Amino acid sequence: MRGSRRRAWVGTAVVAIAALLAGCGGSSSSSSSASSGSASSTSSSGGSSSSAGKSPVTIGASLSLSGDFSTDGVAFQRGYQLWAADINKTGGLMGHPVKLDIVSDASSPAQVVTNYQKLISSDHDQLVFGPFSTLLTVPASKVVNRFGYAFVEGAGGAPAAFGNGLKNIFDVSLPVVDNLVPFAKWVSSLPASERPKTAAYATSDDPFTQPQIPLAQKIMQAAGIKTVYNKVFPAEVTDYAPIATAVASSKADAVVLGSVDVPTVSAFVHAFIQQHYSPKTFIATAGPDQGDAFLKAIGGAANAEGLMYPNGWYPGYANAASQQMVSEYVAKYGGTASGVNADVAEAYSVGQAVAQAVAATHSLDNAKIIAYLHSGVTLNTVQGPVKFDSLGENGAAAAFVFQWQKGNQVQVLPVGASASKPVEYPKPNWGS
Repeated sequence: MRGSRRRAWVGTAVVAIAALLAGCGGSSSSSSSASSGSASSTSSSGGSSSSAGKSPVTIGASLSLSGDFSTDGVAFQRGYQLWAADINKTGGLMGHPVKLDIVSDASSPAQVVTNYQKLISSDHDQLVFGPFSTLLTVPASKVVNRFGYAFVEGAGGAPAAFGNGLKNIFDVSLPVVDNLVPFAKWVSSLPASERPKTAAYATSDDPFTQPQIPLAQKIMQAAGIKTVYNKVFPAEVTDYAPIATAVASSKADAVVLGSVDVPTVSAFVHAFIQQHYSPKTFIATAGPDQGDAFLKAIGGAANAEGLMYPNGWYPGYANAASQQMVSEYVAKYGGTASGVNADVAEAYSVGQAVAQAVAATHSLDNAKIIAYLHSGVTLNTVQGPVKFDSLGENGAAAAFVFQWQKGNQVQVLPVGASASKPVEYPKPNWGS
């Protein structure tokens, strides 16, 4: 789930062909919403002179259009739709227009399994894209594997998604276990007089968040940063106030929060403000990357100032395809470039990876697509290079950290990386 790349990639002839296939230039056709437990669907095709009148290639996906992950699910839907509109502007897949068959899983692991069974066995969709979160990707990948389908996804990067011996799953984004490493190394490298003396760690018991914390904690403790609070709380928790209050009471200089969404981070921010507690540095694994939705939840840009988060992409990434995607998003959905959710890029990258596999194999055969994605080829996406290892993880992905500065998401780590700006440290007091 979710830094920019140091450079745009120019790859092999296959990549060049795929870049043409996945070229930017259109807008999506429709959006949909679904109430909890429903399975509403939406399609997106869009015409082109070369694919008009031909039978569509239908791609199924289950997304959290309601429930706990609805903000992310809707962002993923928009990313898929933008990609579908763009690929159709350039002739679709193998000359056939793309049609999306998106159903809602209401953020439910049980529903996501039912949805993919239906998309493949009943709807007979030729291809499928992944859902949002490792929590839903794990059960979905198993049922999709039984049908022999390739399962390319952008938000299931935790170890739990790759420990089941499946050969059909591929994540275009950064493996989550490495998310916090640039932050932990930066904190540890600060001069002793400036380095935080203490740290508090709190994380949801979630397969996305929990694997990230121990490695960061190990690096920081080795630099002499004492752990004064460490808690794993149940994923079902909805009242974060007691945990946030305990963190505030620890007076830790640094806070590392394993969060899966905006509401979690928002609750901690509001509790910290109420407790008049402002740590020197505060990083959350997810939530701050949600753009305008995050700013609205925490009370505006002044409260976001100095907050950090790890990711594999941000709206200012100097990649021509990424910039075009951001422009299209703003034109269709409004807002500003800095408010575009990183989930949009993750979803769009899924479509790009699949399009390149189809172009290279000249086929919609899932077995051929799986073999191609395991061949060691480097693909090009709006998030940067993608090269799948034997497990299906993106070994070419780089880990970055971003910070909210003056209402914008700014790449700050690793120090010295292209486009990195200075870290704002210590974090200003709330509302500054």
